[in-house]
Amino acid sequence: MTTTWNYQPLTHQQKALAEAIEPYCGNLPPIAELLIRRKVTSPREVEQFFAPAIADLIDPFLMPDMHKAVERLNRAMGSKERIMIYGDYDVDGTTAVALVYKYLQNYYSNVEYYIPTRYEEGYGISRKSIDYAAENDIKLVIVLDCGIKAVDEITYAKERGIDFIICDHHVPDQNLPPAVAILNPKMPDTTYPCQHLSGCGVGFKFMQAFALSNGLTNHNELESLLDLVAVSIAADIVPIVGENRVMAYHGLKRLNSNPNLGLRSIIRLCKLTNKDITISDVIFKIGPRINASGRMQSGVEAVDLLVCRDLHDAYEKGKDIDQYNKDRKELDKRITEEANSLIEKNVNIVHSQRSIVVYNKNWHKGIIGIVASRLTELYYKPAVVLTFSNGLATGSSRSVQGFDIYSAVNSARDLLENFGGHTYAVGLSLKEENIPEFSRRFEEYVAEHIQPNQLSPQLEIDAIIEFADLSPEFISYLRKFDPFGPGNQKPVFCTRNVFDFGTSKLVGKHLEHIKLELEDNSTSRVINAIAFNMAPYFEHIHAHKPIDICYTIEQSKHPGRADSIQLMIRDIRPSQSTSN
Repeated sequence: MTTTWNYQPLTHQQKALAEAIEPYCGNLPPIAELLIRRKVTSPREVEQFFAPAIADLIDPFLMPDMHKAVERLNRAMGSKERIMIYGDYDVDGTTAVALVYKYLQNYYSNVEYYIPTRYEEGYGISRKSIDYAAENDIKLVIVLDCGIKAVDEITYAKERGIDFIICDHHVPDQNLPPAVAILNPKMPDTTYPCQHLSGCGVGFKFMQAFALSNGLTNHNELESLLDLVAVSIAADIVPIVGENRVMAYHGLKRLNSNPNLGLRSIIRLCKLTNKDITISDVIFKIGPRINASGRMQSGVEAVDLLVCRDLHDAYEKGKDIDQYNKDRKELDKRITEEANSLIEKNVNIVHSQRSIVVYNKNWHKGIIGIVASRLTELYYKPAVVLTFSNGLATGSSRSVQGFDIYSAVNSARDLLENFGGHTYAVGLSLKEENIPEFSRRFEEYVAEHIQPNQLSPQLEIDAIIEFADLSPEFISYLRKFDPFGPGNQKPVFCTRNVFDFGTSKLVGKHLEHIKLELEDNSTSRVINAIAFNMAPYFEHIHAHKPIDICYTIEQSKHPGRADSIQLMIRDIRPSQSTSN
């Protein structure tokens, strides 16, 4: 599948803004261009971007219902009511529950947590949990990372004398649950400036408001929990801009210096101790291990780990979760192969359809979200993967960049028993007999609304530079763009008319990769690079023919050394080809 290179030169207005901020970023035009593309346009914004400060966190009381939520929590504590912290079984939900539980435990002991089982209770608020709350005289439930669509369940809870405070970030329906307070930055009437908080981020804002209302001045107690927020931001793939950037920045610092004991055990098991942990490490190493608990066994085990107070105990719990992750990988591999086999047998899906819907009642419910992601990456189409659980076809969907899969699923909502999520990921359930009609209507919506460029890989180029631009000062400023993620992706650069220095070679078990040493006409320096799975270009490169390259820059811990970088090649073209 051919990748399209997209580069949009700065407009005259953008160039003027870039020139104005250049003195604040080392007088380096490419760095100024990167900032402008991230909508950083003034000296003050440059300062905030390069040094995110806790003081830049938004007033939590700007979120609608925050005063109501804090008042109800204060009243519960004053009346010595039993409080239950309830959350989803994924990374975002379990980190959110751990954060709120750990913080409240500093001031109140009559509190417990509850994570529903994926296989018996399913996603969201279960009647079983409400019955449990009633039987144990729980009067207040704080629900995190779910609940925004639980109209019937919270109505049932209210009838049993149980109040709910909802802390969610999923898209709400027109009909809202009868909760005491709903904290959700996506509410239609919200004026809250950061609308893409993670579920754990919403929980953090609630605790921040609780602290302010009670004059709690030990800021370290709250800020020490930002490592959990950073993990949730990375794992839930929310935009790392604005307030999320502040929390991710300080959360990563905590993760690298003094993480909580549960996370420390996961870091050790991932072999990341004494390494510079990045958002990428959280996405691919730390997050999947925490998630594996809810996928393979019970999300309660993840919370048990994250609130653990004994290092040895934390490490033992971590080993169990690490084993779940190994088991998850085996299942993931097998089910992805089976799904691929189903798709390859269906000529329509491969060649003419714009979407993928596959169903196998024997697939493991905890893995289908991962498989949907794999299929989306492989075929570059929105994908829904379904299995059978508790009498219903239950599934997860994932989308391609720029396509709103929530709206696609919503278009067939009359066929569904339940659904919820956001732009790029939706969970759903429906009767087995409705699958063919759902597949037809889902495809119809996707075919009508998806743009042709969303069905093939796109490379968005941030700046066109020469190797002479890769100075120590440039690399030092580039490091300040961390943490990377949606809204602030790792910059993609393009350099044209690049040549092999004469020492590039094929590497890998099957000689499928190219280890490159490259030069251009702007400098005598030789630049190291690696191009994974690009062996077909080797003959052209080795013949000393010019190429254009798109790449990101990987750096060591030595920001002042230009020779400590390696280019990670994203795509290669012979220089005589036309670039977009």
